[in-house]
Amino acid sequence: MSAPPFRNVLLVTLTLLIAACIAWAQSSTPAGTEVREHYQRAQTALRADDAVTAEKEFLAVIKLDPKNPAAHAGIGILDMGRGDWQRASDQFRTALAARPTFTKALALLGICQKRMGDPSARASLERSFQKLEEKPLRVQVGMELSGLYEQQEDMETAASLMQKLVELDPENADILFTAQRIYSSLAEDTLNKLAVVAPGSPRMQQAIAEKLINEGDLKGAIEHYRKALQIDPRVPGIHYELGEAILESARTDATAQAGAQKEIEMGIAIEGDTAKAECALAEIASLQSASDRALTHYRRAYALNPNEVQAEMGLAGLAMRDNPQEAIKYLRMAARSDLLNGPAHYQLARAYQRLQMNEQAQKELRLSQEIKKTKEQVEALYHEMNRYKKPETYEGSEKDAVEANPDARN
Repeated sequence: MSAPPFRNVLLVTLTLLIAACIAWAQSSTPAGTEVREHYQRAQTALRADDAVTAEKEFLAVIKLDPKNPAAHAGIGILDMGRGDWQRASDQFRTALAARPTFTKALALLGICQKRMGDPSARASLERSFQKLEEKPLRVQVGMELSGLYEQQEDMETAASLMQKLVELDPENADILFTAQRIYSSLAEDTLNKLAVVAPGSPRMQQAIAEKLINEGDLKGAIEHYRKALQIDPRVPGIHYELGEAILESARTDATAQAGAQKEIEMGIAIEGDTAKAECALAEIASLQSASDRALTHYRRAYALNPNEVQAEMGLAGLAMRDNPQEAIKYLRMAARSDLLNGPAHYQLARAYQRLQMNEQAQKELRLSQEIKKTKEQVEALYHEMNRYKKPETYEGSEKDAVEANPDARN
């Protein structure tokens, strides 16, 4: 869902402003009743998209109460709608002089200042963003602020802000687009710094390997992981990643399975056990038809991290035949942990079928099909983005990791 157009944000702000004014006008000004009537007529005019009449009513309020902050803010919003940033700024400053805690006026002043290239914009936007409660205006101020941070090349601060905005409105397409752009820029800058300050380090080799993984070049990635370990065999994380790459390169090959297991166990010996490492060992055991060993590893992974989706899927897969009710418990956890976990919903449908719960089974099957369709659309978009990628570069999008358990694919 995209953010509402800027004009709509202004109208929503103005509507909320007038509603609040009508509520307190009766008791807060000497001519409260008359002021309230003017606000009501302004409200009616705005519903009819009659900005001229609305402005006349705000001016009538100012005639009765010259320092009325809401009326000045209302005119300022109308000025913003016309693109008259300077006049709007003057109105918001008048409103703030009368009521310094008028956060909406400060936010709108910050937007005007940004449009005019005023250096004070950053401080106004930052102060108001922390205090705003209305979601549409807070989102707008946040996006204005992120644009300002990008202009000033303050990408670390921009990334921190985008995290807050994603939490505030997680389905907003504009926020998601801006977030991925800022995160990508920050990641690229960091990688460039790594290449400059430590070009011969194991971490540089690891970074190259991870880029190659994203490109689907497992052979090249394995080569660079091994180069990293030749430089320093005790760097955290590399043994595990190398083990995964070896396994993915030849899942059914016994030599590859043994090599992957060796690397993962070496990683555990160096940096301690993790849920992901145990899941990888469980996966290898499953490929070797060693169900009891796989169960032990999945249980260990779940104990280390009850929110590890692959452990939940693995335990569900092993329980499916003899105890579908227990499988349902783990599959529900997996579906909650990852809302786009199609295999979890598909396996839930199978478990419900085993228990003769047909209505629930059909619901989960429909969900799995909808998720599959959505992911196919995402894959098509990634393919489109990479159509013109230069072959000599390492840049590319990360492959969508869907499967948590190889035995749970639909």
